[in-house]
Amino acid sequence: MNRDMAAPSVGRETDNSTATAAPTDVAMAVLTPGEFELFAEIGRPRRVEAGQVLFRRGELGTTMFVIARGAIVLDFGDDLVTKRLGVREFFGELGLLIGDHARSADAIAATDGLLVELRHEEFQRLVDRDPSLVSYFLRRAIMRVVLNEQSLIRRLRRRNQDLEAALDSLYATTHQLNQTEELVRTDDLTGLYNRRGLTLHLQEARAAGMADTLGLVLVDCDRFKQVNDEHGHLAGDRVLQSVANILRSVAGTEDIACRLGGDEFCLLVAAHTRQDVMRFADFIVHTVHGLLLIPQSPPTICPVSVGACLVSAKRDWNDWYAQADAALYQAKRLGGNRVHWQDAELSAV
Repeated sequence: MNRDMAAPSVGRETDNSTATAAPTDVAMAVLTPGEFELFAEIGRPRRVEAGQVLFRRGELGTTMFVIARGAIVLDFGDDLVTKRLGVREFFGELGLLIGDHARSADAIAATDGLLVELRHEEFQRLVDRDPSLVSYFLRRAIMRVVLNEQSLIRRLRRRNQDLEAALDSLYATTHQLNQTEELVRTDDLTGLYNRRGLTLHLQEARAAGMADTLGLVLVDCDRFKQVNDEHGHLAGDRVLQSVANILRSVAGTEDIACRLGGDEFCLLVAAHTRQDVMRFADFIVHTVHGLLLIPQSPPTICPVSVGACLVSAKRDWNDWYAQADAALYQAKRLGGNRVHWQDAELSAV
């Protein structure tokens, strides 16, 4: 036996009582003194220096190592815990037993030291020399592989649970952010988009490429202040909600209904012709007319004036609003409770 190997040895022995050891003890990566003496006698000594890399994760290996002096660090990568091995501990045994086995960790010398290196031919000599001792070693090596696999499975399960918890938390956070964004865009009383929501919608639509021509319907409640003064603000709120419901009922999937503020609403619709826009405007006014025929005390609806127009996507909201507001003004000047159309040419006059 090489003199460098002699220090860790405490005499050649084979202790049959170890066969009754607990599984966790059996799976330890430490050779008994008798095993170490035999492995050191047959294996090849190999000196290492601190920082020296024995093999890298993923490399194919056919040798096993036993530490005679010093320490080795096994780095499994990712967020797995590294292992530090000391005297009489072994590693790389799957490369020896299976052959061309992909290493599962980087093996790096933590200190200067001395290793015992065993290849297939040395291991065969071990079997010939002491089959009982090698059999017990193999039992422990296999048990260690099983326990390591079970430990890995547990870690993966915990990681999956942590990932699921993180995804649940992310979903909840995203849901809260979506709700917050919706609240920022939405009018509390009516549930329609507010002015900010309309602005954001237009920004998103322009970025996505909106149609060249749209229809804008501007709606204003007639004598709304009278409802508030005579019946109170709760009645006024119900009137606003009724108008909002009418706009919501007529709006299509590509349209947007909005409460601009106070008792003023608008409906932005996909349209190409005057007839397309007037279909929406007339529906709103006719629906209000029908509701006004139903006796109500306090009232749940009031007459509305509507201004309608076609708008160009090349112009901005202020131009759109000015054109629709001019139409709305004419509807009110004519007594309200009606629709007025405004051509783009007339609005420029």
